[in-house]
Amino acid sequence: MSAARIEQAMTRLNAAMERIDAARAEIEQRGGDSADERANDAGGSQRVMALVNAHEKLREEVADTIGQIDSLIEELEA
Repeated sequence: MSAARIEQAMTRLNAAMERIDAARAEIEQRGGDSADERANDAGGSQRVMALVNAHEKLREEVADTIGQIDSLIEELEA
C-alpha cells in the first residue's frame, strides 16, 4: 500500500470517527427527553453505543495494521 493510499485510508477513518462522535453527542444530548421517549429509545441507544464501541475498536485495529504494513514497506524499500 502506497503512502498516498495509507493517508487516504487514515483520512477516511478520521472522518468516520468524527461522524461517530457527532452521533454520540446527539445521543447524549437527547438525555433531556421525556421518560417515555427515553424508555422507547433505550434499546436503540444501547445498540447504537455497542456499534460505536465496536467501530472504534475496529478503527484502532485497522490503524495499527496500517502502521505495521507501513513499517514493513519501509523495511523492504530500505
